[in-house]
Amino acid sequence: MTAATRLRVALISDVFFDHDADARLRARLTQAKDGGAQLVVLPELPLLPWVPATRDVRDEDAEPPGGSRHQRMAVAAAEVGVAVLGGTIVRDPAKGRRENHAIVFDAEGHERGRYAKLHLPQEPGFWEADHYEPGPGSLPLLALHGIPFGIQICSDIHRPQGTHVLAARGARLICHPRATEPETFDHWRLVMQATARTSCTWILSVNRPAPEQGASLGGPSIAIDPAGTVVVESTEPLVFVDVDTGRNDEAIASYPGYLAVRSDVYAQAWTETLPRGLDRGRA
Repeated sequence: MTAATRLRVALISDVFFDHDADARLRARLTQAKDGGAQLVVLPELPLLPWVPATRDVRDEDAEPPGGSRHQRMAVAAAEVGVAVLGGTIVRDPAKGRRENHAIVFDAEGHERGRYAKLHLPQEPGFWEADHYEPGPGSLPLLALHGIPFGIQICSDIHRPQGTHVLAARGARLICHPRATEPETFDHWRLVMQATARTSCTWILSVNRPAPEQGASLGGPSIAIDPAGTVVVESTEPLVFVDVDTGRNDEAIASYPGYLAVRSDVYAQAWTETLPRGLDRGRA
């Protein structure tokens, strides 16, 4: 086992798209930095209204790579001096394809990596397949302050294979921005606890804070350690989590963490399984 490493993470349950959005974003990041945070995790699409609440697709909701929302997050991270995980809808200039990206900026405002959401709901309040397409399937392993981590966006956590692959590749932490309903939080917690325990990773999840355009959004931020124990659950707009990778080592050393990862068997089995797509509701 490697030496234990610590990372202080702030979960900010707030969104920033009104007239004073940039000032409020800097103020929230400053609160987090003053509390010792080295990484701030924002909710899903934090600089946009919850546009999937309706099926109306607007050009202005998406931007090219490095667009205005990207720049606003980068500038805020650099001005405050704290790493930020935010995100936006990114449009490929060549193909016109739109994707939901989570983007990591370091404390100098440089992009350190990004992830595109894979699993898209398509139901009232969450018409996501109308607004963007599933990502290409890349599961990047990122790192800050010596801690390797991965990203899963909202519904991705309900297909735990992504988290398990990231953990098998060395992720000690999964950052999980989301936009979910308070009425369904119990089943989100259940899935996250089981996934944290079986993958032996930390899962840190932060939600959009309040209903928007008829979508019943809201519910706690949550942090779960690699033993599956909830260490933080709160509807406060700012909460801190101290990630300690020593707990990863403890979980890996105990049952069921020490069981073999039979990637050879699972990889072959997946090639024999037909993908199950989600096309309903697009018409």
